[in-house]
Amino acid sequence: MKVDKIATLTGHRDCVYALEGADEPHRFFSAGGDGLVVQWNLQNPSDGELIARVPASVYAIRYRRETDQLWVGQNFEGIHVIDLRKREEQKSLKLTAAAIFDIQFWDDYALVGASDGTLIVVSVPDLAVRKHLRASDKSVRCLALNPLRREVAVGYSDSFIRVFSLDDFRLKHAFEAHANSVFTLAYAPDYRYLLSGSRDAHLKIWNAEPPYALHQSIVAHTYAINHVTYRPDGRLFATGSMDKSIKVWDAHAFRLLKVIDRARHAGHGTSVNKLLWTEYANQLVSGSDDRTLSVWETGFE
Repeated sequence: MKVDKIATLTGHRDCVYALEGADEPHRFFSAGGDGLVVQWNLQNPSDGELIARVPASVYAIRYRRETDQLWVGQNFEGIHVIDLRKREEQKSLKLTAAAIFDIQFWDDYALVGASDGTLIVVSVPDLAVRKHLRASDKSVRCLALNPLRREVAVGYSDSFIRVFSLDDFRLKHAFEAHANSVFTLAYAPDYRYLLSGSRDAHLKIWNAEPPYALHQSIVAHTYAINHVTYRPDGRLFATGSMDKSIKVWDAHAFRLLKVIDRARHAGHGTSVNKLLWTEYANQLVSGSDDRTLSVWETGFE
């Protein structure tokens, strides 16, 4: 496998925590500790366009294609909804005084994970809170949707993964998954497996049917795994870590194929916080504590 760094994107003034796709494969958004929300174009990656500025760190952004809106989770304040056609804030919701770590959409609901342990269900049309799901007093760190089973898997800082029904939001399963906080979750594109990464540096693969039995456990990094993401075609996935590296894996054999780091590929010098594997020429984007984004071209020789 070959990897080439094709661009370094600068402009953020603090750590980059969030990456999200946009309406076209070559466009994406970034956000971070500086409160800036920026849109980038992989066809012309040198110039970013400022979309919004909020007064606190942003850990979570999510694009809603149906309405061409970007939902921004501002720490200690709540949700800002950005109308991307008008490039202005359309509405906001003072949702929680806690940090917001993840946002996912399901039908006409937004699921918002907060640092006070609450999973908040928000009605998208009227921006009204419908439910507070409190299964732990530790942070909700990450969410992953399984539309086939109509479930959402939720990773918590108490080391548990809890699975809720998307029909009535009842708790269906709960299991201790790691020795420390669960920072990232991703279902395989065929929803056969659920991948989890943790502060304990382990990557775990779970069978995505009750009782979510462990399929494989891998000591994947030397420090916390911050994010895991699949390539759009499902052949590969990548993990980003506090150990400053990105690792690329065979998605079927769960075998390590490539290590992207500073020594070998002029990678990041600090923690890799977020990854986005785009449909644009299979380019992989990474965001880091070093305030930059890197764009990687991946392929096979």
